Amino acid sequence: MNYHIRVRACALIIENDAVLLVEFEDENGLHYNLPAGGVERGESVIEAVKREAWEEASVDIEVGKLAFVSEHSPHLITNYESKSPHGLSLMFDCKIKEGSRPSLPKKPDLNQTGVRWVPLSELDSVVLYPNIKQLIIEYARDRKKNIELIEEYKLAHQITGTTLKRNDFPKV
Repeated sequence: MNYHIRVRACALIIENDAVLLVEFEDENGLHYNLPAGGVERGESVIEAVKREAWEEASVDIEVGKLAFVSEHSPHLITNYESKSPHGLSLMFDCKIKEGSRPSLPKKPDLNQTGVRWVPLSELDSVVLYPNIKQLIIEYARDRKKNIELIEEYKLAHQITGTTLKRNDFPKV
């Protein structure tokens, strides 16, 4: 079967043994997410994670390496009903730029009630979507475990200084 996959860009911001989370209250009750959202047409994932951090937590960030990739596959879920589309979330290790302070934005997302620093030691006491609490705790211990994001537009400059064309390669 062919599924459309929605790509989400997420900011994983860990400072002083706490993670910055966006707070929501809706029909599912009180829960938290990383500052995140869908990548828009004409936008790179790096541009999207910066925009989402600003829109949801009012912070300017520096985007570091890719920390996690999470797939939400509704067609494989058997223990609850998911109304969300098939999605791939790219979670980047981010740092807040000096002088920027997290706060509830002037125009928060629907059902967004706050922006909170949640201590890693208290992360188990909150509902986090997706449930990556243990992964965040483990990642905070050793931030060297990253996934490299290959931004293809940068590769041509590293290889030859020009963009390769289809006819540059022999036919198989």
